[in-house]
Amino acid sequence: MRIPWIPLLFFLVISVFSDVYIYRSLCQRLRNRLLGSVQLWSSVFFYILLICAVSLPRREGDNSMLLSVMWMMYAFLSVYFAKYIFVAIDLLANIPRLFKKKRIRLVSMLATLLAVVAFVAMWWGALINRFNIDVKEVDIPTSDLPKGFDGYRIVQISDFHTGTYGNDTTFVAKVVDTINSLDADLVVFTGDIVNSRSSELAPHVKPLSRLKAKDGVFSIMGNHDYGDYADWPSKAAKDSSIQYLKDLQSSMGWRMLNNSSVKIFHGGDSIAVIGVENIGDHPFPIYGSLTKAYPTPEDSVFKVLLSHNPAHWNDSISGNSRINIPLTLSGHTHAMQMEIAGVSPAVWRYLTWGGLYADADSVHRMYVNIGVGTVGFPSRIGANPEITVLKLIKK
Repeated sequence: MRIPWIPLLFFLVISVFSDVYIYRSLCQRLRNRLLGSVQLWSSVFFYILLICAVSLPRREGDNSMLLSVMWMMYAFLSVYFAKYIFVAIDLLANIPRLFKKKRIRLVSMLATLLAVVAFVAMWWGALINRFNIDVKEVDIPTSDLPKGFDGYRIVQISDFHTGTYGNDTTFVAKVVDTINSLDADLVVFTGDIVNSRSSELAPHVKPLSRLKAKDGVFSIMGNHDYGDYADWPSKAAKDSSIQYLKDLQSSMGWRMLNNSSVKIFHGGDSIAVIGVENIGDHPFPIYGSLTKAYPTPEDSVFKVLLSHNPAHWNDSISGNSRINIPLTLSGHTHAMQMEIAGVSPAVWRYLTWGGLYADADSVHRMYVNIGVGTVGFPSRIGANPEITVLKLIKK
């Protein structure tokens, strides 16, 4: 992804203003030049860190380069987000001074406390919470379900982004062990197994090969799996990377549904599992085709669709009487890796960002899994890594 220069310059201006404000506050209120000097030189250090992060070749470099940029950017953000909070609240404390009254010291103390809480929360999310797996049990009652599949358990995971963990397989192995303990009939992975390059998956093939379910493990591709976030010397090199990703998943025993479908049989009944390649909203390229994956989506067969981006369900499936797909499973949103008391900033970006959704007649349902991995910045504040157990129930 290209650097968004205008937002970056905007936040740079805010950051410089915050640093000047905090420096003057320290010098005037505490009359302590040492703390002022610490603020000044630490700010210089973080601006140098930001310049290095922006300058490093994220798209051309290998995964270790991407990880370095990610952690440098996160370190800067964690410090300056706390500063933004302090300055915004402390400015309120100074409003009485416009009327020649004293600053409200209690508000300034609150500003300091909330800034510290924000900083600690961000590093708690990065060092601890992004490894705290949340297993969610979700019942999917439907009258169209064949009797042989009553109680059928589908375990869904999404957005692993294995490159974020480098060569450390500890967390990936933990996810696999958790899933293997859930008595799954079927395991599905709904895309984004890497950040930008297929080679990121290689260190994790061994633990992921241990993933088991009675009817197997099915997967699809997400927007990050096509190499669109990296620069390639040629189209052939990019195509080779995509093929390598497919080969690795095949060696893991996973069955990729790249615009294809498969029938699963139980007790004389059957359902169809359909997988489309990525179909999303701008700026993500469209690679998938539902009609190619399943030419007769209007038929009476009970279908479970795997489609990475929930925008596909919103745009083409929800409320569409010509499509009979009772359940779609998606990922992609990560809940923007932040969710507190059920509230996430993802609502400003995604119409459907996490959990179970249904259209007006409850004919079409979709579950959006917020993912197990992290991308962009290595933290989850709330929005814990999610493993979903979807239990199909015949009404």
